[in-house]
Amino acid sequence: MAIDGRVLARAKVLLDEKRRQKDERYERHLENAYAAAPRIRILDTAIRETMTDLVGVALGVDAGQQADDIRMRNLDLQEQRYVELQKAGFPENYLDDECLCQKCNDTGYANNKICQCLMELYKSELRESLSSLLKLGDETFDSFNLSYYDNTPSQETGISPRRTMEIIYETCVEYARKFGSKSMNLFFNGAPGLGKTFLSACIARVVADSGHSVVYDMASSMFDKFGDARFGRTDNLEEARAEVRRYLECDLLIVDDLGTEMTNAFTISALYELVNTRLVTGKKTIVSSNLTLGELRRQYSEQIMSRLEGEYQVLTFRGDDVRRKRNIV
Repeated sequence: MAIDGRVLARAKVLLDEKRRQKDERYERHLENAYAAAPRIRILDTAIRETMTDLVGVALGVDAGQQADDIRMRNLDLQEQRYVELQKAGFPENYLDDECLCQKCNDTGYANNKICQCLMELYKSELRESLSSLLKLGDETFDSFNLSYYDNTPSQETGISPRRTMEIIYETCVEYARKFGSKSMNLFFNGAPGLGKTFLSACIARVVADSGHSVVYDMASSMFDKFGDARFGRTDNLEEARAEVRRYLECDLLIVDDLGTEMTNAFTISALYELVNTRLVTGKKTIVSSNLTLGELRRQYSEQIMSRLEGEYQVLTFRGDDVRRKRNIV
């Protein structure tokens, strides 16, 4: 499972901030306790001295009984501190200074792996990143409404748009819930307003929640980044190259609105590099387009189309513009 380095960096910043807030809260509590019960400060100094003594004794040769005496002294001082804290009216755990996460001691890593606490922040940041791009709101599988699709069988296929969308919906649900290295690539095509972006967002939400790295972008924006990285058309070339690496290396890439970009030799080359690299490395991709396969074939090379049609499961969305129907309702 690939980790999006940019998102992980933001998650680490959040973890640092949580740790800073915890430390500041402890210092405030300590100041309050010292002000209300000055003897606690004296006891704290004595407790620290016992810890220093214990380290010194541990370096000695025959330290068994002496170490036990120091430990007993330490426990007695801690009991006196607890009593003073209670007498001053503070809750029992007021001066606890435990780590937020006992598994990693707030470092974010345990046993040379990302700790669950950091992973949860990573997932949260990943969802936030997707939300800003996809404008995630009610885009969940549970809120996908099939009643907007006509139930009349099509003369062309003999299958109603609703039944077609039921199959596509079920495919997307299964895809999101079982996403992994053996998942297929998906190619959504069909007229605007039929739910391609909506179902892409639903998949993105579920896959991101499972901890996989998910990157979404419009095809036109994506090719601009490729151009910036290739021709140095930016003041921050390294950032553009890093963005291209995200496109190539993330677990799931969602390319929206393929066909709306200006097509030229470079965009065709960039699309081929993107599609082919991800196929070779086993990374999964969802591509959506308002164009038909015939229209795409006229716009892109045969090499690209052979991969989209041969290596992707093609899902053709059918029906009338759902967004218009929702506004009418």
